[in-house]
Amino acid sequence: MKRLPLSAVAVPLVTCLVTLNVLALWTATGNAGTPAKLSVPEGRVLIAGGSEATAAFFTIRNTGGADDVLTGVTGPAGHRAMLSRTVDIGNNARRMAMAGTVTVPAGAALRMTPTGLDVMVSPPPRLAPGDRLTFTLHFRHSPPQTVRARAVRPGDG
Repeated sequence: MKRLPLSAVAVPLVTCLVTLNVLALWTATGNAGTPAKLSVPEGRVLIAGGSEATAAFFTIRNTGGADDVLTGVTGPAGHRAMLSRTVDIGNNARRMAMAGTVTVPAGAALRMTPTGLDVMVSPPPRLAPGDRLTFTLHFRHSPPQTVRARAVRPGDG
């Protein structure tokens, strides 16, 4: 059996140990980032003028160092809730489309708006101004966030 020279074993071993120590130091000094840290203040839900659907809007803040992904939403019992987006289809026309998943960027906020991303609720619940509905937002990496939305008339804050 042939023996390897000490340098043939020592060089890879020292390289691994140095790399491991550099990575440990990099992580210990906070350079490896932090996981997503999400917060969602109270949102708003529009009082519906019709019988088809209404929309809810939330601002999801991510103060962590990693992106997360909004994967879905659960609405109040008896109502379907899904992520939707307003899409331009040309000739000054728009339509609603299901949004799928949406990234919540690290160190930023995802803001839902009437002309962009929202939570479509169908059928629309009977609401008076100030009523509150409970929703649960689901994420790829973070635990679900249960949040409330205050009922407002379209155009009100």
